[in-house]
Amino acid sequence: MDLTQILPQFGGVALTLVAFVIALSIIVAIHEYGHYIVGRWSGIHAEVFSLGFGPVLFARRDSRGTVWQVAALPFGGYVKFLGDANAASVGGRAVTQEERRRTMLGAPLWARSLTVAAGPVFNFALSFVMFAAILMWQGTPADPVRIASLAGLPPGFAQGLEEGDEVLAIGPVRLDGGMQALSSEALPREAVIDWTVRRDGAEMVVPGPFPFAPIALGINPDSAARSVDMRMGDVILSVDGAPVFAFEEVVAAVTAGEGRPLTFEVWRAGETLTFVVTPRRTDLPREEGGFETRWLVGISGGVFFVPETVTPSLWQAMADAAAQIQRIVSASISGLYHMISGAISTCNLSGPVGIAQASGAMAEQGGMSFLWFVAVLSTAVGLMNLFPVPILDGGHLVFHAWEAVTGKPPSDGALRVLMVAGLSIILTLTAFAIMNDVFLCP
Repeated sequence: MDLTQILPQFGGVALTLVAFVIALSIIVAIHEYGHYIVGRWSGIHAEVFSLGFGPVLFARRDSRGTVWQVAALPFGGYVKFLGDANAASVGGRAVTQEERRRTMLGAPLWARSLTVAAGPVFNFALSFVMFAAILMWQGTPADPVRIASLAGLPPGFAQGLEEGDEVLAIGPVRLDGGMQALSSEALPREAVIDWTVRRDGAEMVVPGPFPFAPIALGINPDSAARSVDMRMGDVILSVDGAPVFAFEEVVAAVTAGEGRPLTFEVWRAGETLTFVVTPRRTDLPREEGGFETRWLVGISGGVFFVPETVTPSLWQAMADAAAQIQRIVSASISGLYHMISGAISTCNLSGPVGIAQASGAMAEQGGMSFLWFVAVLSTAVGLMNLFPVPILDGGHLVFHAWEAVTGKPPSDGALRVLMVAGLSIILTLTAFAIMNDVFLCP
């Protein structure tokens, strides 16, 4: 499978590339601005701040003498400090004694270390702000539970509910604790359930569907479902001819199939469609640590109605944002360890093509989904840059730690060898990830 076959699955080449460039540009700009601003605060002068590489499309010199430029290849960026021999701040060129303090090599160790660490730190800060802002914008389900909107369901599903209904109970389960009290395990396994609601001040019982109806509320970017053009909002009527009324029945059918192709009958806006979906083996992180391998088609479910929400407190949003970053970091480190040890497939490693595909897919699902993806990717970029690999920020910090212990930096010869080794590692991993995206794990 070549690249031109892959990209159209995600909304076309244009949307995929534009979404990828926007996501990457935001993350790179914040990362490099961290280096720039902390370097400036630390007394290190930046000669060039570049968004992108290659031929310069636009450039402007500010009052401090820094050239701000946009280059033609929008797949990265850099800050070149005074005295740097190159954009990686490795090696130096001749400067006057008066200028030396304003260079990266001539600045105190503390200033250099803070400047290097600032890039990843700003990536984490961007993720934190974006997660908190999205959580506050989307809100949390209100208590008592009130229906804000209902998903479209086919005629075969009981639907006595109306928007604005206050949900008091679903079957025997009372929602006195809000949406947190609702769980699939406590509900009767019936296609039609009695819903106790308050409508126009009167309490009544109306028939309704199983709350966790078989609706595709989310489609993973790189998934079997997306590869056959299943979409968000699709209602699954049957799997291999067996009718389903609950999302967990879909999960059970996929698990029981053990990877064989399954026929999904789907209702979409009044039309019945048929898809043949081949589940993929997927490694999923466990909450307690480690991974489990399951057969998945890449569809996520949930409650079929959208509850009214309230804006969480700033403190709660910040706490949830920090917890989200912690989960991403923990899962990423665990995933890398398990790939190296051979416990999970290296198909979990995505490269530029996979990230571009995911960018386009999330952009198709809406602005909030795309911004959430940018926040996740920013955390991943911040973490990756902290790895102790020469040429990455983490490698520079290792050099600084060596200097702090020994009293002198590594020799120029050692730095050159280590940088070549680090660059080789990065290029090899990138090439392998691209092979994964295009050929090995399409």
